[in-house]
Amino acid sequence: MHKINKKVYYHDTDCGGIVYYANYLKYFEEARTEFFLSRGIELTGGDFFFVVKSLNISYRRPARYGQVIEVKTDLVQVKNASLLFNQTVELENIILVSAETKIACINKNFQASLIPEVVVNRLKK
Repeated sequence: MHKINKKVYYHDTDCGGIVYYANYLKYFEEARTEFFLSRGIELTGGDFFFVVKSLNISYRRPARYGQVIEVKTDLVQVKNASLLFNQTVELENIILVSAETKIACINKNFQASLIPEVVVNRLKK
């Protein structure tokens, strides 16, 4: 499980001070990026890319302007050409938003590609 803290800024919210629903996608993307970087996996400049293939998100409670939320990322499945993540946004251990995200590996021609073995090994650590 990988965790990052994120402060909710005014630009993240609607006129009522509630995080705009689409901004949770950015929070999850930032957390996955930090997850990869923590394992020494660079996401640019290589022969492959990770792209979101599908996402199932559930909004339970709102985050608000000024709060410091925790975004948790858990890699639950590694396949030959895809990854499955469970992610949550939490405030004081209460789940506000949860998502299941499937990530596909593609090559420079935007075709499905096997995840390089060195990357798989780093992911499994």
